[in-house]
Amino acid sequence: MTDKDIARINELYKKSKTPEGLTPEEKIEQAELRGAFLASVRNNLKGQLDTIKIQKPDGTIVDLKKKHQEKYGN
Repeated sequence: MTDKDIARINELYKKSKTPEGLTPEEKIEQAELRGAFLASVRNNLKGQLDTIKIQKPDGTIVDLKKKHQEKYGN
């Protein structure tokens, strides 16, 4: 997701709030851009969560990525 894509999302949002609204083509573009944005956010969050390690009170360290892979096989 580039800054240009985010700017376009905002532009389409602002236009959707005007009396003229969006054309059917712009509505499709808006939905596609929003989907791409959400996918980008999810991937970034997953990347951050995959790097987290938790230290238990007994001093052992749990790698959340490995724990998730063991539990869900991903």
